[in-house]
Amino acid sequence: MNKITSLFNIKYPIIQGGMIWNSGYKLASAVSNAGGLGLIGAGSMYPDVLREHIQKCKKVTSKPFGVNVPMLYPNIDEIMKIIVDEGVKIVFTSAGNPKTWTPFLKENGITVVHVVSSSVFALKAQDAGVDAVVAEGFEAGGHNGREETTTLTLIPMVKDKISIPLIAAGGIATGRGMLAAMVLGADGVQVGSRFAASLESSCHQNFKQLIVDLQEGGTQLTLKELAPVRLIKNKFYQDIQQLYETCPTKEELIALLGRARAKRGMFEGDLIEGELEIGQIAGLIKQILPVKDIINEMITDFEKAKSEVVLFDF
Repeated sequence: MNKITSLFNIKYPIIQGGMIWNSGYKLASAVSNAGGLGLIGAGSMYPDVLREHIQKCKKVTSKPFGVNVPMLYPNIDEIMKIIVDEGVKIVFTSAGNPKTWTPFLKENGITVVHVVSSSVFALKAQDAGVDAVVAEGFEAGGHNGREETTTLTLIPMVKDKISIPLIAAGGIATGRGMLAAMVLGADGVQVGSRFAASLESSCHQNFKQLIVDLQEGGTQLTLKELAPVRLIKNKFYQDIQQLYETCPTKEELIALLGRARAKRGMFEGDLIEGELEIGQIAGLIKQILPVKDIINEMITDFEKAKSEVVLFDF
């Protein structure tokens, strides 16, 4: 066991990212049952829907699972109460100050992990009392750090600053990527895009197919004036770029974004006008597979890559 498997009582140091419109109870329970740590993504759920997913998850897995909570969520008080009431023991927080909710969660016996994009924020999370941090690099899909620091650079920088367990995220979908992250100092990895393209993911089949069809360079970080987000280059993305040519105001960008575009794209399958969030690593994903096969493939690849490293002895 290492720091992450011990902290969460899981078999493999693989955490499934709590992605909006992808991470319902089916995905979370499948990852947990396969030996990783599954996370229900609260960011796309109303409070009553989250409660339902937690209850369903408890029925289909006896393994540890958690909930990912973006702290900018408008119903955050209700969300946190539901998590405590339902006996969830692991919470990953993001998009906010970890000092706000960490004490409350810890008082209720909950293991807390915070997602960061820099060593500065990692230190703040550690000072706030979290049990571990996820350091997420620029390659990741969805909302991202403004610093645009890549995973290769970020992980050793964060490792040098903190003493609590470190989970690497951003651009990791294979066992080779997992090994690389751990060589750089991570104790485990958080995987998003690879699990988005799984049978158990709750996103639309159209979106899953687009992920496996995507080629290198098919995504771009944009909307930095609002909240940096990595998107697939579909028509909606091109509309954003055309608007940028006019030097738009923040209000004009908000107007173009509108409401519920992420749901429209990832959950409802509108590949033209929807907001399609995925990581750069999608260029390596070629099949939609069951979660169990994905994790087995990652572990096999990890062990193979680890055995091959000795071939490069100098």
